[in-house]
Amino acid sequence: MSLKIVIVGGHGNVSLRLARLLAAAKHTVTSLIRNPEQKGDIEGTGAIPQVISIEDSSISDFAQTFEGKDIVYWSAGAGGKGGEERTKKVDYEGAIKVFDAIEAVQGSKPRLIYVSAIDLRDRSAPPPAHYNEADLALSERVHKAIPAYMHWKYEVEKVLTARTKFNWTSLRPGGLTNEPGTGKAALGKTHLSPTISRDDVAKTLFLLATRQDAHGLGIDMVGGENPIEDELDSAIKQLQTEKA
Repeated sequence: MSLKIVIVGGHGNVSLRLARLLAAAKHTVTSLIRNPEQKGDIEGTGAIPQVISIEDSSISDFAQTFEGKDIVYWSAGAGGKGGEERTKKVDYEGAIKVFDAIEAVQGSKPRLIYVSAIDLRDRSAPPPAHYNEADLALSERVHKAIPAYMHWKYEVEKVLTARTKFNWTSLRPGGLTNEPGTGKAALGKTHLSPTISRDDVAKTLFLLATRQDAHGLGIDMVGGENPIEDELDSAIKQLQTEKA
C-alpha cells in the first residue's frame, strides 16, 4: 500500500537516504527543508520539497502539512550549530512543536517515527542492567562531549512517552558513520557500540513504516551481525512483551 509520508529535517544525511528508499517503494514523500537552495537535492531522491522552518513556522503551519498524511518522520536537529540555545530551539522546542501539530490534525492523525539517540536516561539513577564497563565508559565520554544535545534529546523523550493522542515509535541509534550499509545491526536493548551506518539507520526507518506493532516503543540500534529485518522482529516482540 502506498503511504503519504512527511520527513521533518528532509536534508539530513539519514533523511536523504530514507527518502530514496520510500520513493523507490512508491510512497509519496514530502521532505521539509528550511533552505530553498536544497530543493534540487530533495527532488533527486524522488521526494517533494516543501520549505518550512522548524524554528519560525507555527504549529498550525505544520498541522496543515500533516493533514491527510500516514506517517511523520522526525529526523531534524541543529547539528551542533548555534550552541546550546539553538540545540534547545530545534531539537527540543521544534520536536514538541511537531508533536503538538500532529495532535492538532483533524480526524486521523499520522504516526510519528522519531529519530532519537541511544543512552538517553536519568544519569542520577543506576545505569541499565545490561550495560557493561565499555558501555559505561562510552556513556561518560559522550555525555561530556555533547551535554546539551543529550540533555535536550532526553527531555524530548520524556515528553514523547507521555503523549497518547497519536501512535509513535522512537529509534535510538548509536554513533553514526557514512560507511556503506551492511543490512545488519543489533536492535532492542543493546550495548552502546559498535557504530552504525547511516544507510542501515535509513533502512530500519524504512522498515518501521509498515510496523505499526512498534507503537509506543523506544528501540536502541547499533552495529551488529544479524539482518536488520530479523533484529527488528525480535526487538518489537521483546519490547512489547516487556511493556505489557
